[in-house]
Amino acid sequence: MLRVHVDEGSEGQRLDNFLIRLLKGVPKTHVYRVIRSGEVRVNKGRASADTRLALGDEVRVPPVRTAPSAAERGDAPAPAREFPVVFEDEHLIAIDKPAGVAVHGGSGVSFGVIEQLRQARPGAKFLELVHRLDKETSGLLLIAKKRSALLAMQDQFRQHTGQKTIAKTYSALVLGRWPAAKKVIDVALHKYLSADGERRVRAVDADDADGRRSITLVRVLKSFAGYSLLDVTIKTGRTHQIRVHLLHEGHAIAGDDKYGDFPANRALARGEAVPGVRFDRMFLHARRLQFQHPASGEVIELLAPLPPECLALLHQLNQQTTIEPVATPP
Repeated sequence: MLRVHVDEGSEGQRLDNFLIRLLKGVPKTHVYRVIRSGEVRVNKGRASADTRLALGDEVRVPPVRTAPSAAERGDAPAPAREFPVVFEDEHLIAIDKPAGVAVHGGSGVSFGVIEQLRQARPGAKFLELVHRLDKETSGLLLIAKKRSALLAMQDQFRQHTGQKTIAKTYSALVLGRWPAAKKVIDVALHKYLSADGERRVRAVDADDADGRRSITLVRVLKSFAGYSLLDVTIKTGRTHQIRVHLLHEGHAIAGDDKYGDFPANRALARGEAVPGVRFDRMFLHARRLQFQHPASGEVIELLAPLPPECLALLHQLNQQTTIEPVATPP
């Protein structure tokens, strides 16, 4: 019999979510079964799945078979790693995530940002991702240092109507000349698994039963010979939304190895597309994030400059074109 006392990191969490995290590898159906049977006790009493846990509560958990830990499997632990910090206080950390680093382990990835950060900060009682970025995307990523901050920020990210407090803007370089008049993409998206089990997304008709309405705002910052630099703001936060929306309009993101133009990506990586620069990542960067602070209510605006490799590509493109910029970032 396992007895666990609720600490600050788990305070306010639902019982079912607490157990799912505690009992890694145990199917959710089994977790709910032991809760319904009354085998799980909170302060010696029965509790339902939606019971909110308080600091100091004792949770009694019956013996269940869990998945072997990383140490038991012989896996090497995630290496300790800090990332460039853009903002930090007692509630939140905002980092500038490099491209090519997953935000968490899973799906063939042993570890990501959150596991490495926990190793680098062993004294931190609570570190959880507020939202996610694709592995290939660089830029601003929020991490909560308290459960209260996590819940408050997740509520903000879930707001899709009314006065939205979250604003996320990305820089994207796409192939071709983006039409300046095309400023809104309102196209439903459907998430599915490919034949090899890979997570994919496609654009579907608005009346498609599996589609979810998705809205992206686009502004041209500068046009180059063969490319366009865009400022992209998402009004909904769907998986791969920007990548699929821009592709749907006929302009794949440069370097996108999942939805992009593969011959064009190869030419970029080899330095053949833009002489003088080898560019072997996806040009999508979360450059601006605005939110309401979960404790003070203050509106926070964070900015992350383009990484050096993106700036080098833009510099070289600028050298090769005489087309004047259409707009500049605010």
